[in-house]
Amino acid sequence: MRRRLLIYAMAIAALPLIAAPAFSAGEGGGGGGGGGGQSQCKKGEAWDKKQKKCVSPKQGMLDDDSIYDAGRALAMDGRYDEAIAVLSLAANKQDPRILNYLGYSHRHSGRVTVGLGYYEEALRIDPNYTLVREYLGEAHLQIGDLAGAQEQLREIEKRTGKGSREYGMLSEQIDHFMRS
Repeated sequence: MRRRLLIYAMAIAALPLIAAPAFSAGEGGGGGGGGGGQSQCKKGEAWDKKQKKCVSPKQGMLDDDSIYDAGRALAMDGRYDEAIAVLSLAANKQDPRILNYLGYSHRHSGRVTVGLGYYEEALRIDPNYTLVREYLGEAHLQIGDLAGAQEQLREIEKRTGKGSREYGMLSEQIDHFMRS
């Protein structure tokens, strides 16, 4: 829990330092700095475990798995702009997990076209990533493209069958779309 709070604090502190990326074509333990380090940092600073001091957060400060975990948690909490800021710190800009939640966060912030681009890039890298396909299908429904959503549902079925969580979620969204 302390580690997640540290990551959230760094994300919030980093917001003014980074801009959301422009799209180009083409998912622990303790932590928290020990000894109360994070609680001693000034606003805009974060505890660096390696240096054992407060520093201004910057790209490369956290490993990509921690960035993914924090960005996903922020996105799931509805804190989309903060999620984008955190996910943008990832060193590996081609990590499909990072691209997926960048797409998710942009889409839920009303930038559906930007989200679509991130989803397409994630699928270019990993066409079997069915969670991206679920979210891509939902994005198609957001813009009124039922055929695009149904295509993603068929792709999920080919990869995981009708019993997967992703298939069930997208199928439910399509049914709701068709009833409304």
